[in-house]
Order: sequence, then C-alpha cells, then structure tokens
Amino acid sequence: MATTTPAGVRAHAKHAGTAPSGAPMSHRQIMEALTGLLLGMFVAILSSTIVSNALPRIIGDLGGGQSAYTWVVTASLLTMTASTPLWGKLADLFSKKLLIQSALVIFVLGSAAAGLSQNPGMLIGFRAVQGIGMGGLSSLAQIILAAMISPRERGRYNGYLGATFATAMVGGPLIGGVITDTSWLGWRWCFYVGVPFAVIALIVLQKTLHLPIVKRQVKVDWAGAFFITAAVCLLLVWVTFAGDKYDWVSWQTYAMVGGTLALLLVFVLVETKASEPIIPLRLFRNRTITLASIASMFVGVAMFAGTVFFSQYFQLARDKSPTMSGVMTIPMIAGLFVSSTVSGQVITRTGRWKAWLIAGGVLVTAGLGLLGTIRYDTEYWHIAIFMALLGLGVGMMMQNLVLCTQNQVDPSDLGAASSTVTFFRSLGGAMGVSALGAVLANRITDYVKDGLAGLGAQGSALGHAGTGEGNIPDLAALPAPVRTVVESAYGHGVADVFLYSAPLALLALLVSFFIKEVPLRTKVASAEAESTEAEEPAPVAEAVARTEEQVPAGPATTAVTEPASDGGTQRLAAAAMVATEERPASGGTPIHGHVRGAESTPVPQASVTLISLGGRQLGRAVAQADGAYAVDAPGSGSYVLIASADGFQPQASTIVVDGEPVTYDILLSGTSGLSGTVRDAGTALPVKDAMVVVTDVRGDVLATGTTGEQGGFTFADLVPGTVTVAVNAAGHRPRALPVDIGGTGVTRIEIDLPSGARLQGVVRASGGPLTDARVTLVDPAGNVVGTATTGADGAYAFTDLDGGEYTVIATGYPPVATALTVTGPGVDDHDIELGHPGE
Repeated sequence: MATTTPAGVRAHAKHAGTAPSGAPMSHRQIMEALTGLLLGMFVAILSSTIVSNALPRIIGDLGGGQSAYTWVVTASLLTMTASTPLWGKLADLFSKKLLIQSALVIFVLGSAAAGLSQNPGMLIGFRAVQGIGMGGLSSLAQIILAAMISPRERGRYNGYLGATFATAMVGGPLIGGVITDTSWLGWRWCFYVGVPFAVIALIVLQKTLHLPIVKRQVKVDWAGAFFITAAVCLLLVWVTFAGDKYDWVSWQTYAMVGGTLALLLVFVLVETKASEPIIPLRLFRNRTITLASIASMFVGVAMFAGTVFFSQYFQLARDKSPTMSGVMTIPMIAGLFVSSTVSGQVITRTGRWKAWLIAGGVLVTAGLGLLGTIRYDTEYWHIAIFMALLGLGVGMMMQNLVLCTQNQVDPSDLGAASSTVTFFRSLGGAMGVSALGAVLANRITDYVKDGLAGLGAQGSALGHAGTGEGNIPDLAALPAPVRTVVESAYGHGVADVFLYSAPLALLALLVSFFIKEVPLRTKVASAEAESTEAEEPAPVAEAVARTEEQVPAGPATTAVTEPASDGGTQRLAAAAMVATEERPASGGTPIHGHVRGAESTPVPQASVTLISLGGRQLGRAVAQADGAYAVDAPGSGSYVLIASADGFQPQASTIVVDGEPVTYDILLSGTSGLSGTVRDAGTALPVKDAMVVVTDVRGDVLATGTTGEQGGFTFADLVPGTVTVAVNAAGHRPRALPVDIGGTGVTRIEIDLPSGARLQGVVRASGGPLTDARVTLVDPAGNVVGTATTGADGAYAFTDLDGGEYTVIATGYPPVATALTVTGPGVDDHDIELGHPGE
C-alpha cells in the first residue's frame, strides 16, 4: 500500500462497521448482512402494497363497506408513520440488531394474525400491528446501513436498497393480483406470503449482522412518542374522512386540525425539556435536514400515489385483471430500479449527489404532469413512458434525501435524523393517499353524473353504476353505455389525482435546489461515534473526559512537535498533554463559539486548546455534536486558541480578552486524501504491485506508491484540486487520468488497466543476427504502430500492444512482410529471416 495508518487512528477504526474479529467489514460481509436487511425491507413494503389489488374481494368476503376499505390501507400507514421516529430514536439508544429483529417478529405476528381475520375490525387491528413492524423495518434498514458504510460508499449500496424498494412497491400489487386470481390460494395468502421471507431475514441477520453496541444510560422519551403519535393519528383520521364523512370546511375539520396543532405544540414543549428527545429539535437547525424532510414529504405523495391509484386505473378504467394490473406497472418498477442502482454506483465513484436529486425532481414533476393527461383509452405505450419517468425520478430522490441527511449529522443522532426523513416521507404518503383518495371519489362521482346525464340517465342509473354510495363498481354487470361512462370517469379521475400531485413534486424540486451539496464523508458512522471511547489509552481517555476545564497558571509540561498528518493523532497528543496538568480553579472569562468545516457544517469532537503567549496551556474543550465549544481565559490579555480534528488541518488564532465574554467561531479546512483500486479491465481482478504516481498541473510528482494484494492504494495530505494519476503495471498498458480531489475527506477512484501484449524477436541473416535492421509494425488499417532498429544481437521488441492482427515489415536486406496475430496479455515471439535471393 502507498501509505500506512497512524496508530492513533487504528485504535478507533476497530469498533465500527466491524466484523467479529474487529476488522472493518469487507464487501462480502456487508453484502451478507445487507441480504437480511433487504429481505426485511422487502416484506415490509410488500405487505403495504400487496393487498391493493385484492382489497375489493377481501372486504366483500368479510362483509365490510367503503369505510373498512379505506381503513385497511390507512391503519398500517398510520402506525408505520407514527412509530418511525420512535424506532429511530431507540436505534440511538439500544442494539440496532435487536431492534430490527424485534420489528421482524412484530411484523410476522401481525401478518399471520391478519390472514386469520374473520371480520373487518380484526383485519384493521392486525394491519395496525403490521404497520408498527413495518415502521421499524423501513427506518432501521437505512440506519443500520449507515452504521456499516461511510456516506461516500453508501451510494453504491443504497442502489440495492432502492431497487428492493422499487420491486416491493410495484411488485406487491402484481403478486397480490396473482394470488387473488388463483382460486386454490385465496386472498389470505396475501398476508402469509411475506412470513417466510421475514423468518429467513431474521436468521440471516442473526448470523451476519455484527454492529458495536454503545453502552450508555438510556432514557426513552415516552411522552414525546405519545404526543407525536397522537398528533399524526388525529391528522390522518381527519384527512381520511374529510370530503367523505364531512366537508373539508366543517366543525369536525376545525376540531381535528386544532387538536393536531395543540398536540404538536405539547410535543415541541416536551422535546425541549427531554434529555433524550425522540426527535431532537436542534436537528432542524441544520438546513439540509429541514429541507430534506420537506422534500421527502412531497416525494412520499408521488411514490405512494403511484402504487395505489395505478391499480384502480388499470382495473376500473381499462378493465384489466388484478394480475395484468400489476404487470402493466412494470415500467415504473424498471425506472425506479435502474435510477436507484445507477445513481448509487455513480455517487460512490464521484461523491456528487445533488445533480441526481435535481434530475429526480424534474422527472417526478414531468412524469406526474404527463400522467395527468391520460384517459381510459390512452395508448398504453404513452402511459408506460410516463410511468417510467415517474419511477426514474422517485429512484433518484428517495435514497439520496436520506443520504444527504445522514452525511451531516453526528453519529449519536444518526437514527433520529434518518427516521425523521423517513417519517416525513411516510406522512406525505399517508396524507396523500387519504386526501387524493377523497378527491378521486368526488371527481369520479361528478364525471359519472355528467356522463349519465349525457345518456339521458338519472340517479337510479347512477346507483346501478355502483358509484352512488362510494362502492367499487362491477364493470361486467354494467350495460355497455354505462360501463363506458364509468371507465371514462375512472380514467379521468385518476388523471386528475396525478395532475394535482404534480405541483407537490414541483415543490420538492424547488426545495431540493436549496440543499447544499456537502462532500460525502468517508468514515463509517459508528466508527466516528466510538472514536473517543474505551480503545484509547486510559490516561488519554481520562484527559478527553475532562472537557471544558481550566489549568491554573503555573509550571506546565510543554511539548513541541511537528504537525501530525492525521487529526486523530493530534487529538490524542493534545489529550495526553492535558493529562499531565492539574485541575484548575473555577472562574475566568468565557471564550465560546462553534468549530465548523466546509459549508459551515459542525465539526464534532474537535479539540480546542487555549494557551498563553508563553506556551502554557490554560484550558481545553472538546466540541459538541453541533460544533459548540467553551473554554475560560484566566483574565484579560492575549491568548492563542488552537483547534484540531480528525480529517482537518489544525488552526491557531490569537484571541484578545478584555474582561468580557468572547464569541469566536473557528473554521477548519479539511485535509484531502486519495484512494482507489486498480483492476484489470478484462477480468476485473485487482492488479497487485502496480505503480501509481500522482502529479500536479505543473507535472511535479506529489506522491507515489504501489498497490497491495487487493489492488488498493492510498495517499494522504494532498492539496485539493485537479491532479493527474498515472498507473503502470507489468502486462498492462499504462493509463493516466485527471482526478478532482475534494476539499475534505478522501476522494476514491477506480482505475481499469487494459491488458498489454509484447511482441519480440530476432532478425537473422545467413551470417547470424542482423544489426541495424529496421522493423516496422503496422495495424490492419495501415497505421504504423511502432518502429525499432535491431542491435548487435539482432533483437527487436514492441510493447503495450492491443491484441489483434498486425503486419511486421523488416528491412536491411530485401524487405520481408509477415502477417501475424497478437493474442493479448503476455509475450509473442516472432523471429525474422532476411537474405538476398539465391543465398
């Protein structure tokens, strides 16, 4: 490898995203653990969509009406939305592995019980239990992924998550339709089908998921959980029944909206006083988290609206079977699958994510707007293109909104921040389905009335059409003219729903424009969270714990060292020096502020040291999660404030204190690194011992090194900007490429080296090897690839050749031209005999 890891950093890397041996998780170990996560998330999302095509038959068999139909869908969305923040906060306090296994158990029990339901009330209740498990599975999957993988690498794995989400979201109605159309199965298998997957996921997670457990005092904010759950439930009840049971503008609306606002106000008051708030309100000081949450809410409307209303469109506007209804939504699956996978891979390679977010917003808005123009007789290939646009956009936005949030929070808040974004997405979906469902019912009723009026029919015909009391019509039982009216009404009504959703997608796009693109971190979240814990030497750990304490004026141990290449080493050295000091007396003039990095993001765990102009240490602090620090100066005068942090250049500033508190913010510039992997372009196998050279724009060499067993290389302390990376390896053609090194963190690249062939031989005459013979190599197009002149031994050679057909021409005697085939990697020998005729 090109560089080595400082000892101070090795101690911290042992915890996070680790295998049982303590080493960082390999790609294989991550994929094994990810298999269980993907299975768990698949069954969670599948269960929320699989009943959509079977629901009319389920409600009919259980003797329910339109109200039961609505609540079977809403009950699981309601509990999933309300429980998401609680799951996220618990993930910051308890074992994430134990929590996701608990969520799986809850889901399995709820699913099995739902399949045994004998009446609509039982089904609604067990669907609510399912929703609690679904909330845990959907939020914990993102949180655990962040605990295993750094934000920079996470895009690659987020693609798998997005693809699974896409398959489950739109594959659910397809599977549900097949089960419903299969007489020997029955609709109860819509609930049973996910149970085996959940059990397998439980076993896989037990065997493969190994995450560190941060042991600390736990205090769950049960009051906050109660009030946010009550507020969300009341809000969703209002949205579900408004426009159906009562008017949107009515005393019921005033009462429920007022009650929701009151509950939210109480929730905010509780959160400001809670020691471990379920949703830390300080998170919303971060603009990215606030904007990502708002955008997620609008994206949730588009995402859930597509799955719910497409099934109604294809079954009731186009008279397709439940199975065909699922098949015809495949373009949206394909779009979501492709965009989430491709965007994740590209983000991992480049570290840039905002362009995908903006492009996704444009595609979602365009897709919904175009879907707003469809009718019951619109050509299917038009609809397929519109669905594909919607799927592409949702795939680009959904995972990246979570990614940009996770990239900007302290590891201790990872679960709360991730679940907050997921919460708003689920809330948007639940509200969107309920509100747009009410809009759809009203629009269909109006369109049917207008259509029947055109036929000269009256209210009795309307009841016969099956829409007079909100019931789902049986198209096969309707007369042909009335059937056409109903199909047209559903086609137009569903289009209106998509059209009304388009402005919400546009709002998500506008909000996304204001999200700042911050370079993705290259550290695993749990490694950062535990970087100051028990792996440090005992004296150092004790010194770090003595935060915001002063050291009295007097003799002190002073050490002068060269600047360390790694901020973690500096932090340990500073902490060790503090350990030699005595405890200070209280009092003094406060110096406080925030330590910030690029884009004004906070730098938690930064070490801030106050020294006198004579070099005596006077105080020290460790920055909190929001970057805040505070030290006390002993009195008026001039002092030096030193700040350092892992991954940043140290900063020293002169502070003048005149007896009043001083506010001073410290801006740290990041050190930059470059790492990557060299692989064979043909076989994709790592290339060992390849020489990697980094030069600047002037051509000066900045760093050199060779690749290791896995083809990896790493360089630290590089100047941000554009550099040239040149790679050369035996048996391969050399390659050079420009690379933009970011201002902070480690830029990662993948380099594919094409295999290179070598052609060599000896030119001989009758007297032996021929000196000064000229050999020319020509490709099939007649281009001269290279020339060589033989030496005293008559030898010639051409290197770095592509495999293929060539012509070798040798002169010195009468020329000889020979056609030959170079087979690729390795050496091809070709000797040439020259001579005059008759010799």
